[in-house]
Amino acid sequence: MSRLHVENHLMSRIGWLRAGVLGANDGIISTASLILGVASAASSPGQALVAGVAGLVAGSMSMAAGEYVSVSSQSDTEQADLARESKELIDSPAFETEELTQVYVTRGVEVALARKVAEQLMRKDALGIHAREELGISEITTARPVQAAFTSAASLAVGAAGPLALVVLSPAGLLLYVEAGGSLILLAILGMIGAKIGGAGLLIPTIRVTFWGALAMAITTGIGALVGKVL
Repeated sequence: MSRLHVENHLMSRIGWLRAGVLGANDGIISTASLILGVASAASSPGQALVAGVAGLVAGSMSMAAGEYVSVSSQSDTEQADLARESKELIDSPAFETEELTQVYVTRGVEVALARKVAEQLMRKDALGIHAREELGISEITTARPVQAAFTSAASLAVGAAGPLALVVLSPAGLLLYVEAGGSLILLAILGMIGAKIGGAGLLIPTIRVTFWGALAMAITTGIGALVGKVL
């Protein structure tokens, strides 16, 4: 007896994984950098905490709005392409059938069989098959603006919570060191989680996320210290 072969592909995770990792990564880096910049300017831990909270709120709203606008633009383009394709299927069905046939021919299917497959698939869902084969639009890749906006905002808030907690837990004299070190550890953990969920290797994503986070925090800390001396 043959056994059912079940495959678990990771492409279905791309949309929310991208938004989630981007939001959390931005939350950690932007909030930690803001806190370090304010703290390095000889401000009190309380002022650094207030700045971090303000950064969390502003960042979440900005991320949600930006992601919604961006993904909405993608969705508008997809809908326009689908409307155009639907009209072409009504106006020129024979041409569209031949167009789909040629798609399969270029993939190595014989012409007669390719035409037969195209005709059968178009009888079932002409717009759906042309959307997938011509436009690259499918259920997995289709744009979801509201989902992307909420995911980005929520993930940024979750990411920002870590650096804020470090301010509360850190001794006043060690704030810069605890904030920087703790935030880098959080970034490394995030890189490993994102790589694990996405099915990639752990090392390169972790190094990539940690390096850019360290660079951002170092630059912000240096600028904050410079401004603090000037003022």
